[in-house]
Amino acid sequence: MLELRNIKKLYPMGETTVHALDGINLVVNKNEFVAVMGASGSGKSTLMNIIGCLDTPTEGLYSLNGNEISSMDDDELAAIRNEHLGFVFQGFNLLPRLNALKNVALPLKYSKYGYHERLHRAAEILDQVGLLRRAHHKPTELSGGEMQRVAIARALVNNPGIILADEPTGNLDSSTSKEIMDLFQQLHHQGQTIIMVTHEKDIAAYANRVILLKDGRIVDDYKKD
Repeated sequence: MLELRNIKKLYPMGETTVHALDGINLVVNKNEFVAVMGASGSGKSTLMNIIGCLDTPTEGLYSLNGNEISSMDDDELAAIRNEHLGFVFQGFNLLPRLNALKNVALPLKYSKYGYHERLHRAAEILDQVGLLRRAHHKPTELSGGEMQRVAIARALVNNPGIILADEPTGNLDSSTSKEIMDLFQQLHHQGQTIIMVTHEKDIAAYANRVILLKDGRIVDDYKKD
């Protein structure tokens, strides 16, 4: 489903060069739940940005669902993001003026769906994450856990092949974090492929595969029983 081959990302810093990623080789198969861990500066965010088609590698090849990503231009990358990927962020990234239903429907704006079809699809997904009753509430009227459920619904609305979650419980208390991770695990059991960045071992424990980065390299990659 996803393959990275000898991926490098270099950043010039004055007279030196920082190797944010230094020869990453990685294959993620359909219906895996992968946690990416590592200390600050290990390359987690850079790796997620490349997988999410938000950045391009300096060297190496990236293939996603049979599409060679590495040489695509910005418009092509945007199309891949919209068709194949769903994003969940630590800060939720919801639009404050829109209610939950319209926030979830937003990624469908450039799809084949008409306005009412988009809202119907958004309502279906809100129901799936247990938040249909809050559909007409704006983000300021929702709790942190509810906002993250809306964000997860928005990530799911395009039926993406992969959900990319960047510290999805970083702004949540431990009880709400468990609720959100239980939801991710439920989605995984339903066949969703998930790649999640986290620095918390108890959160990574929900995944069935853990990848550890250090200095831009994969130093451990193991699957749980």
